[in-house]
Order: sequence, then structure tokens, then C-alpha cells
Amino acid sequence: MATNTSEADGITLFGSFTSSSTYKPMLYLALARLTFSFRTVNLKYGAQKEADYLGVNRYGQVPALRHRGLTIVQSNVILDYMARTTGHFAGRTEQEQWTAREWLSWEADNITNVAKVRHYSRFRQVDPAVMDYFRPLAEAAIGFVDAALAGREWLVGDGPTIADIGCWGRMVFMAEGGLDIARWPHVQAWSRRLAAMDGYALPYDLIPKKDREVVPA
Repeated sequence: MATNTSEADGITLFGSFTSSSTYKPMLYLALARLTFSFRTVNLKYGAQKEADYLGVNRYGQVPALRHRGLTIVQSNVILDYMARTTGHFAGRTEQEQWTAREWLSWEADNITNVAKVRHYSRFRQVDPAVMDYFRPLAEAAIGFVDAALAGREWLVGDGPTIADIGCWGRMVFMAEGGLDIARWPHVQAWSRRLAAMDGYALPYDLIPKKDREVVPA
């Protein structure tokens, strides 16, 4: 059942179609079945550096979220904020809630290497030495998640949390960086569990290319 519009009143997400950072809060909102407004920021044409958007996000990056008069930036901070605000995917206990946030902090330092490998494979050609540096880091991060999922279905507790959404939100792009998910069987099984959730969609099916009002069916 979709969440009442009044519960999600005032949610606006600014993001980009190709951005792994945008996909994370988009996936959260989709899985939480929340109504929101999407405002596209065209990275190709440098819209993120224009004055109007810098008034939303001083760092000139996506995503950004506005809700109840607040502006929240950085994808993992947005996930934490939405979990606290809506109660979805926060973790059942206080320990689970803190552990989920730990995963988000770790993700920002480690799984971001998957995004770098994807970016340098698809959007920007770099010296092979650069890829030789980042690819092992990306593989190590995926391997760490794979080991953490051995014998369990989710990263924290008995159900999905912002830890799963935040980590998978970047790892979903691994194939674009030439990283074959079949190498990590626990990650592959976990990805299938996420894909089976109501509201789930892959990035290019989920993130709009244009401004849109999103209302769960």
C-alpha cells in the first residue's frame, strides 16, 4: 500500500539520471512507497554549478533533498534523515540503527571505489594506472560485503535497512565498470532479494530524465 501523500508532504529530490548518488535516495523513496517531487539537475551541461542550484547544494553536487523546510545534502545523510523521519528501513533496535549508519559511513569510503571504476569506464577515460589503483579497491569493497552477507539475508538485523539501500545503491553499477557480480555469490543473492521488494527498479528505469511528480501505484 502506498504511503499517504500527507505523510510524505513536501519531499523534493534533486538529482541526475546517471548519478549513483542519486539512485540511493531514489531507491529508498521507491521502496518506502513515498510520494515526492523529482527535479532533474543536468550534470552534462553543468547545471549543478549554476547559481540557482548552488543555492540548494553549496557543494555543486547531486543529490539534494528538501523536506519540511529543511535542505539535506549528501546521499547517505539523506538516507539517514529519511529513515529517522519516516521510520522506514531504520533498523528495529537502537543497535541496528547505529550499525546501519556505520555501514553508510564505511560505504562512503569504500564502495565509492565501485562508482569510480564505473565512471572511469563509462564517462571519462583515464590512464590505465588509475584504473589499476581503483579496481582492486572496488573489488575489495565488494568482497567485504560478500563476506558480511555469508549466512544472512541483510547487512543489519533480519530485514532491509538503509545499510542495504546505501551499499547496493552504488554496487548496482558494478557491471558498467566490468565487475561481474557472479564473482560474489552472496552479493548476487542479496541483490535478488532487493530486486524482489515492492517498488524496486534498476537505476535507468527509476530515475527520471525530466522533472516529475512521483506517486507510488
